[in-house]
Amino acid sequence: MFSFKSKVLKIVKKIPKGRVMTYKEIAWRVGRPLAYRAVGNILSRNYNPGIPCHRVIRSDGKLGGYNRGARRKKILLEKEGAI
Repeated sequence: MFSFKSKVLKIVKKIPKGRVMTYKEIAWRVGRPLAYRAVGNILSRNYNPGIPCHRVIRSDGKLGGYNRGARRKKILLEKEGAI
């Protein structure tokens, strides 16, 4: 059985280059629709470069946080053509 954290990271790992998902969408896919803040907390502590946390944004379309800096998140998303 997978933990909530491992389910979140598994979903985020599958987000293709040039695409984004919201924290809320990930929470829904994990089966905990109100846990979008928990999703953000998990991603803020992830430093595995194989998991593209920068591809997760807020539901209102704003970029949200990123543990390597909001500026870096924007640069990465622009480079991938997601924004």
